[in-house]
Parts: sequence; structure tokens; C-alpha cells
Amino acid sequence: MPHLSVVVYGPNTQGHLTGLLDSLAAHPLPDAEVIVAAVGDWAVETAGGHAPETVVLPLPDGTGDAAARAAGAARASGRWLHFVHAKDGLPAGAPRLIAERTAELDAAADAACKAGADTSAGAARDAAVDVLLVDHVTTTWRTAGTPSRDGRLLAGAGRAALALDDAAHLLRLAPLLGTRVLRAAFWRAHRELLATDDEAYAAHAVLLHARRVACLNQVAYEDRRLRPESLPPPTAEDRFALVGRYESLLALARDRRAARTVLYGLMVRDLLRTFAREDLPDPVAREFFRRASLAAVRWRPEDHRRPAGLEGVRHALLEEGAYTRYRALQAANRTRRAARKAVRARRRRLSAKVRGHRYRRALERPLDPHLAVFTSYWDRGVSCNPAAIAAKLAELAPHIRRVWVVSKENAALLPPGTDHVVPGTRRYWETLATATYLTNNVNFPNAVVKRPGAIHLQTHHGTPLKRMGLDQMDHPAAAKGLDFAALLARVDKWDYSVSANSHSTRMWERAYPARYTSLDHGYPRNDVFHTATAADVRAARARLGIAPGATAVLYAPTHRDYEAGFTPRLDLAALVDRLGEGTVLLVRAHYFHGAASPPAGLRRTGRIVDVSSYDPVEELCLAADALVTDYSSIMFDYANLDRPVVVYADDWETYRTTRGVYFDLMAEAPGRIARTQEELTEILTSGAWRDDTAAKARAAFRRRFCEYDDGRAAERVVRRVFLGEPEEALPPVLPLEERTPAPTPQEATA
Repeated sequence: MPHLSVVVYGPNTQGHLTGLLDSLAAHPLPDAEVIVAAVGDWAVETAGGHAPETVVLPLPDGTGDAAARAAGAARASGRWLHFVHAKDGLPAGAPRLIAERTAELDAAADAACKAGADTSAGAARDAAVDVLLVDHVTTTWRTAGTPSRDGRLLAGAGRAALALDDAAHLLRLAPLLGTRVLRAAFWRAHRELLATDDEAYAAHAVLLHARRVACLNQVAYEDRRLRPESLPPPTAEDRFALVGRYESLLALARDRRAARTVLYGLMVRDLLRTFAREDLPDPVAREFFRRASLAAVRWRPEDHRRPAGLEGVRHALLEEGAYTRYRALQAANRTRRAARKAVRARRRRLSAKVRGHRYRRALERPLDPHLAVFTSYWDRGVSCNPAAIAAKLAELAPHIRRVWVVSKENAALLPPGTDHVVPGTRRYWETLATATYLTNNVNFPNAVVKRPGAIHLQTHHGTPLKRMGLDQMDHPAAAKGLDFAALLARVDKWDYSVSANSHSTRMWERAYPARYTSLDHGYPRNDVFHTATAADVRAARARLGIAPGATAVLYAPTHRDYEAGFTPRLDLAALVDRLGEGTVLLVRAHYFHGAASPPAGLRRTGRIVDVSSYDPVEELCLAADALVTDYSSIMFDYANLDRPVVVYADDWETYRTTRGVYFDLMAEAPGRIARTQEELTEILTSGAWRDDTAAKARAAFRRRFCEYDDGRAAERVVRRVFLGEPEEALPPVLPLEERTPAPTPQEATA
């Protein structure tokens, strides 16, 4: 029988289960078992990919936390149970700390029984500790590993076994079930305590039923709080449940004076905080206050004394049920705070007075249902997913006018006749204020107001290998001072998020937690890889000057946060010389480096062509026989063509550590991998770039990352977002084996 059973339970919310299981696998214990009650396919898939000794219990989507805990505990065989939610974490060494402390408690209980005259089972139970309390840290979408306030309480309790009546202050510990390690026999005797999805109730209730508790003043749990805006909004009943929770707990403590006193103080504090912080509709607020007032009077201890000062006034008004006067007190406090804020804001308002006045006036006009705004790559021009959506919109809904936001310096490069506005101009603000549809592959400026009825469509601009959004918090070289609060404010404006595959969907939910709807329709910019004809391929090669029969290799490295500019990591002249006369090298720098002059010698011969400023990039892909890249998202797009890809990863370890990545590209590459220029040259000259091994790797890569791209993504997005058609009316995504990529250059010239 193992000493400790770690019971992980719940769905793989925002992808956090992977990190939890990785931490358990990195520090295995010989006398511990890991049970994963995995809710949903993603959790089952994630758990199944970890250590083989991990026991995985597949549970259907929608299984509640209580049912998942019960299933895991029923399978567990350890003497102690540690329930860990799948969204949370365990600091390194936490299971060992718990195992050592619980073993110490077991030894102490055994010794107490042997020392006494009565060695009956009842005496053993009385001596045994039922619950071990541990410390924790808190991680949010903004911060990581913040120490809790529980340390002082745990330290003050010492290491002795305690009856709760002698240590009722321990009820003030954060109500997290993961900080309560339960003796298995205690859980079996009181399993009904955990038959609720209300974790806070269960965390308090186990203390009220435990004969003895003990403390471990060391961090052994990580409470991860998800961004509220990424979760379903709480209902009125959710708010009322807080009152019911405390009334149930106070009923359990009815005859325990010390515990009841502590719980009553916690109840009044939490009820007042909830009422103060929640922007509740008046009927809900009145009912919540009424119920809270009744509970405050019903459960008030006889010797209870209100606190002094303003807090005491709040308590009195609650007990009196004086809703109107309490609201007046709140209003007065808000007025004082607002006055202080107004002084600070006056300068900001004055500096933006002219612009704000025009924009506010425009915001007073009704939305134009036939106006759609598009922009991409920080107003660089007509490109990427927004361009593909705009083109399909012109075909399916020509009555909707399309206006592009383009910077002044790029306006001259627009296709003739493109209706556009320049940022900062009067027409720019008027257009943004009145457009019903706003589409971008990055984000609109913070000043853009999300109006009721307006629809913001976020298309993104690549499948994520590198860490994005909130996941950059732990990678300062990548974040570079990014204001995450402002980022989330922009994300909260999204109504829809376009995704090319389930990997992207999951990573966007994790990196950008909010209430948008994910459109698992494919990337519109990749439609051309399925709709282009042989004539399109020939035309693309002709525009680039690629001779018939030549092999064109597209070299497209990504930007590195730890480098100032674009420097080819290859000796391009030496490479093209080794590849021979029949090969043309198309070199494209990342767009962050703009259209700066290429390094010396890049255009030395006609077989090295700088295509850094060539648009659209999809034409380069159609023209190329093969792609050489490092960590650029172009690999995910190019894979739709089912043509060879070679990954040149000379600095993978540095990139992975500095930028952070979502998966190990070295284990899931779309083809051959080269770590040096010599290896790359050998792959390209030997034919390995297109052999069976490369094809098998590419096939696996395509199954995972070309999931929704079938040539009709733009149509699905336009019909769903702009025409309002339901999901079931849209064209289904074709299975991978039924898709026909654009012809290869060889096929196009055959």
C-alpha cells in the first residue's frame, strides 16, 4: 500500500495540467501514487502522455469536481489523500514534504497508542490526525508564486496535533481543498463532505469534522486563479450561494462556540466584500443584502462585538437590513474616491481633448451595419487573414463596404482603388467609431471603444510555437515591458478568435483568457494553398524570375527577441554554391525588420533573391519547392502544400529558454532537422529533404497543425461573422485525406 495518493482531478483548463504532471514526474516518490481523474478528451490525452505508472481515469466532459474527486479517491490506495485540481500546481518537492510530515504523524499516533493502557481502535482514532494543513502560493494571470497570508497561522500552531476547538483560528486559513491533506480513513468516513462542487465549503467542513489536525508551515500547493473574464459570468444564484455556504457551516458549528465565532466573522467579512465589489443589478443586490442581513442576525454569537470605526458602521447597517443607507454610504465613499481620481485624470483629458472630442461625437452616431474595417500587422497594408476575409466578403456580401486602416508611409503601396484611412485622421476616428465590423490580426489601439453591437474579429497571424500573451510573463526578453493589464483590456474586446487547429485554440484560451468565441474554421490566408491552380503556381514563379525546371528553396527565419536586427544565420553564398546551378534561394526576413537593405552579398547572384518586401507571402510559398525555416509560423502554413520543410535550428536551446515555446519542435518537426550549416547542406544535396523519413514527419505534423485548413476557411468566417449563419449551416471541414493541395512546381510545369 502506498503511503500517499496524489489525486489530480478536473479538466485541462487552459492547458495547465501539463505543467502539474511534469512537476510530479520530475520528482517521483517511491511510496506515492498519482491518480488522474481526467475530465474531457484533452485532459485524458495529456495525462496519457505522462509517466506510465500514472493511473488515468477517463471521465466525460462536464463531470463536476466532486464526482471527479470521488472517482479518483475510490481508485486510490494510499493511507493519505492529497486532492489537487488540474488547474493548480505543486511546487518542486511538495509530495515529499507531505509524505515525510504525514509519516511523522502516523509514527506519533502509533507511539501514543503503545504508550497508553488502552490500545483499542477507538483510542488509535482519537490519537490520529485526520487532516494535515499546508501552506500555499498563489499564481494569477498577472503574477506568479505570491506567498499566502497563512504562514503566520501555520507557524503559530506549531507541529503538535490539535483539536479544532483549541485552534479555531485555523478556520481563517484560505479555504482551499488542496491545502488539506486527508487521512484516507477519514475521507471514507466523511466522503459526503466532498460531494459538493463548492470547494470552499468542503475545505471548511473537513476541519469541522476532523478529530485532530496538524500543520506544515511549508509551501506544498500552488493555487492558480484563472482570469475571471475567461470564465462564465457568475449568476445571481452563485452570489446567493455564498450566504447558503456560511449558514450550512455555522449549522455544523452550532455547538462549538470558538469555531462559530470565527466562522461568523468570516461570513460577515465575505458578505460585505462581495456586496461592495460586485456590480450587481439592483434586484439581485437587494435580495443578496436581505439574505445576508438575515444570516447576520440569525447566526450572531451572543457575545459578538462589532468592530470600531467605519467597519462597525457597515456591520450595523447589515444587521439592520438598511439597504438604502448602506448604498448611500457606498456612494459617498465612491464620490470621495472619484474626486481624487478626477484630479489625476484632468491632465490626461486635456492632452487628448481634440481627438477625444471628435471621437466621442462620432461614437454618438449609430453603427453602420454595412461598414467593415480591416487592418493587419499594425497597419502595414492589405495582407494575411484579414485580406483573405475581405476578399471573400466582397464576393459573398458586396453590400458591406470594406475600409482598410493603413499607415501613411504604406498607403502608396495599396492595390489601386483600395478604400482606406490613415491612423489619427478625422476620418480614421469616424470610421472606427461607426463600423459594425472590426477585423485585425493583432489588436486595435487601446483608445478604440468597443461599442454595443460592434463585432471585433481577431484573426491572429500564425500558429503559436513561441509563447504568447500572458505566457510571456515568465520570459522578460520576449515581454520587454509589455503591459499585460492593457493587453487583457484589448483582448476583452474580441468577439471572435480565428483558429487553424485545436492546438491554437487551446493556446489562445490560455494566453488570452476572455469570453470570445473561438472560430475553429481554419486560417483564411491558407485557403489559396488548396484553391491555387497550376497556372497560379507558374505565374508566381514567373513574377519571381524563377526559371522553368529550377528548384526554388524559400529561406524564412523568424525574429529573435535577443537580436537587434536581421542577420542570416547561414552563409547564403556558400550554401547556394553547394546546392548547384539549378537551385534558387529565396530569402525573406521577418517583417519586424521591415524592408531594410539586405546584408552585403545577398543579391550577389541571380540565384539568391531577397523577397523580404514581397507580398503576399502566400505567393512565395506557392512558388517554392521546399521551405527552410527555424521557428517561424510559416512552417504551419507551408505544411498545407504537403511540400518538404527543413528546420534549421542552430540556436534552439537559446530560443526555447529565452522566448519560451509550447511544444518541443525537435520532437515534432515537419521534416528533417539541421543543427549546423553543414548538416543543412547535406540534407539538401543528398535528397534527404524529401525522403520517406521527411514525408512521415510531415504527415504527422500536418495531421496536428493543418487540422481546419481545407480551402474554405474564409467562407466559413464570413458566413458566421458577417452573415450571421449558425455553425451547423457552415461547410464542414474536409478530412485531411480528402483535401487536394495546390500543384507542386513540377506538377504545374508537367
